[in-house]
Amino acid sequence: MITVRPSEERGHFDHGWLQTYHTFSFANYHDPAHMHFRSLRVINEDRVAPGQGFPRHPHRDMEIITYILEGQLEHRDSLGNGSTIRPGDGQRMSAGTGILHSEYNPSRKEAAHLLQIWIMPEINRIKPGYEQKSFPDEEKENHWRLIAARGGQEGAVTIHQDVKLYVTKLKANNELSYTLEPGRGAWLQIARGAVELNGKPLKQGDGASAENETQLNMRATEDAEVLLFDLA
Repeated sequence: MITVRPSEERGHFDHGWLQTYHTFSFANYHDPAHMHFRSLRVINEDRVAPGQGFPRHPHRDMEIITYILEGQLEHRDSLGNGSTIRPGDGQRMSAGTGILHSEYNPSRKEAAHLLQIWIMPEINRIKPGYEQKSFPDEEKENHWRLIAARGGQEGAVTIHQDVKLYVTKLKANNELSYTLEPGRGAWLQIARGAVELNGKPLKQGDGASAENETQLNMRATEDAEVLLFDLA
């Protein structure tokens, strides 16, 4: 069964420096019908104004992935990591027993557009960690590129949960399929463009869960960038 989560039904907050949309309940947005999907806890679509960002704040017991669509963010954390996250990067922070971090948009002109993703770990109280890799566009064009997974197979960043996160950049009128193993579920998030998933139309900002499905068939109705979570 495919269930669509329309973009316009997400929680939305205008903080001035931050425009944010919440697919699942988060902070002051609470929707009992949309708390999480399996171990996928948060998908926030954020636009951070130039020169602004998230000041130093704590996390614990969560796998946090930042996926940049446009612009860039500067990351700093209490482990001593400092980096700039750009489009095409896969960045993972395991909060574990506790970590402090900040993220700022260093540009004076361009907003940073990103997806902030939280995944509940299979084991709490692990040692905090950080990892960042670059995944070129050509590795995503018209096929699935694994960017995060338990064990870090295929060069993906490592997350501490039985989840595989794929990304594709699908050109208009191209098709792409994905086979789900029995008992597993999937979440697709349309980052840009528009697609049809098993015949259901999805546009930018929409999400869709798949339960008791074996085959996901996607066709781009315009150029699209899509994230697929394969979850235990």
